[in-house]
Amino acid sequence: MFRSRIRILAPPALIALIALSGCGGAAATAGSTSPNGLQKTTLNVAVVPAVDSAGFFVALHDGLFAKQGLTIRYTPAVSSDVVINQQIAGQYDITGGNYVSYIQHYVQDRQPLEIIAEGSVMQQGTQAIYTMPNSKIKTLAELKGHLLGINAPLNINYLLAASVLTENGINLTQVHFPSDPIPFPNMAAELAAGKIDAAALPEPFATAAEQQYGAVELADLNQGATDQFPIQGYVVTKSWAERNPGTLRAFIAALAQGQALADTSRHSVEQAMESITGGPPKGQIPPIVASVMAVNIYPTAIDKVRIQRVADVMYQFGLLHARFNVTPMIGP
Repeated sequence: MFRSRIRILAPPALIALIALSGCGGAAATAGSTSPNGLQKTTLNVAVVPAVDSAGFFVALHDGLFAKQGLTIRYTPAVSSDVVINQQIAGQYDITGGNYVSYIQHYVQDRQPLEIIAEGSVMQQGTQAIYTMPNSKIKTLAELKGHLLGINAPLNINYLLAASVLTENGINLTQVHFPSDPIPFPNMAAELAAGKIDAAALPEPFATAAEQQYGAVELADLNQGATDQFPIQGYVVTKSWAERNPGTLRAFIAALAQGQALADTSRHSVEQAMESITGGPPKGQIPPIVASVMAVNIYPTAIDKVRIQRVADVMYQFGLLHARFNVTPMIGP
C-alpha cells in the first residue's frame, strides 16, 4: 500500500486550476430490465472531483462499469450540498460526496438518502489548511480574526477545520468563515489574491495550490477527533434503490473493484485522475500534481461503526442538535 506523500515541487510554472468535467454518454435508459438484469444501463452520476473519489475514477478509467453493462455520464460536483437536491429531483441516479452533507439532508430535511458504498478514509496530507508563503499567519492561533476559506457552509470541509481549531484551543467564534461557497478549483486563486487569509483544501487541489501559487501547509486536518476520518460515500435515494436493484448491484460491484485498485495501486490512481479532462475553461490534473498528491484509504465494504463517527463528531461540534444513529441510512 502507498500512503506517504512526497513533496517534490516542480519548477515554478503556471498549472491550471483543477476542475474535472464529465465523460459523455447516451441518454439515461429507463424501462424494463435488460437481458443482463439491469433496470437502467446508463447512469447520471455526480461526484466531487477530489482524491476522495479516486476509486470511482479508477473504475471509470479502467472500464469496470462498462464490464458490468453500465454507461456512466459523469458530472463534477462543486459540493455535495449543490447536487443533493438535484438528486432528490431525479437529475442524478447516484452521487458521491461528503457524509456530513448527506447526514444533514437526511436528518434535517428528511430526504430519503441511502449510503450504498464508502468512498474514502482520510490519511496524512490529503486535507489541510494552507496559507501563502508571505502570510503573517504562521500558526493556527494566528488565524484568529481572519477568514478561512471552505467550499460550503457547515459541511465536511468546515467540520474538519472546526475540529482541529477547537482541539488547538481556538474558539470557532474567533475565526471567520465565508458565507458563500468557494469551489475548490477557485480557492487557491482567492487565497493568492488575498480574498481569503487561509484555505482548507483537499487533494489534488492542495498540491495544485502549492505548485501554482507556492501555498504552504499551516496544519494537517488528519489529527485528533478527525484522525483517519471517513470523508466520502456514494448515495442513492431509497426509492431509486428499490426500483433498480440489479443496476445498483452492478454499480457497487464495479466500484468495489475500483476501490480495491485505488487502495493498492498508486499508478492506477494517477492514470485515472489525469484522464478526467474537459474543454475550456475546465482543466485537468497535470501529471506533476498527480505524481505527488497524497492519497487516502479506499474501503471496499461499508463499516457502520466507521460512518457513525461522522454523526458523532457532527453532534460534538453542533452540526446536529441531537445524537443520530446512521444505521437507517445504510443500504443492505
